[in-house]
Amino acid sequence: MFRVSRRSALLSLLSVCILAPALHAQEAVRVRGTIEKVEGPALLVKTRDGDEVKIVTAADTMVTAVVKASLADIKPGTYLGASGMPQADGSQRAIEIHIFPEAMRGTGDGHRPWDLQPQTTMTNANVEQKVTGRDGEVLTVKYRDGEKKLVVTPETVVVAFAPGDKADLVAGTGIFVSAARKRPDGALETSRLTYGKNGLMPPM
Repeated sequence: MFRVSRRSALLSLLSVCILAPALHAQEAVRVRGTIEKVEGPALLVKTRDGDEVKIVTAADTMVTAVVKASLADIKPGTYLGASGMPQADGSQRAIEIHIFPEAMRGTGDGHRPWDLQPQTTMTNANVEQKVTGRDGEVLTVKYRDGEKKLVVTPETVVVAFAPGDKADLVAGTGIFVSAARKRPDGALETSRLTYGKNGLMPPM
């Protein structure tokens, strides 16, 4: 069990990761990429689109890690977020699932568009039922205004959140920044950053 202060920082970070894109869409820059070089507080990052950006962190920048998890970690009652691709039958083929800590239950509750891939969605909800279907494991999840069926395939990436450490931010580390701000010098700055632990690329 980590200390309360670290837990509070993690929960604050996760709230921003999920909610900031909707709240600050006009002023925030979202970054998905890999650290190429570290220069003091600055991270030189190659984005998934092939662009190179500089992201400046501060002493109080909060970082959190995503770690590998598995379908076995998901049970009825688990609160999760999932990016999915809508299917003809109304279900969502889960591209990635991130498992929330219990203290984050209810965060970002609902179903909305997402930009992981064209036409993808994000669903934050509680798992009501888990059954084996013809195309894979099927999770029935419920949120405040409705429910969805998530089809989990062998290609679905399952991760969980964990406390982060800035020492892990080295060349080759995959990162996700939900709401960076552009500075006059063209660099980006952020007070919150998510990264993949042990070579994992954050799937958000």
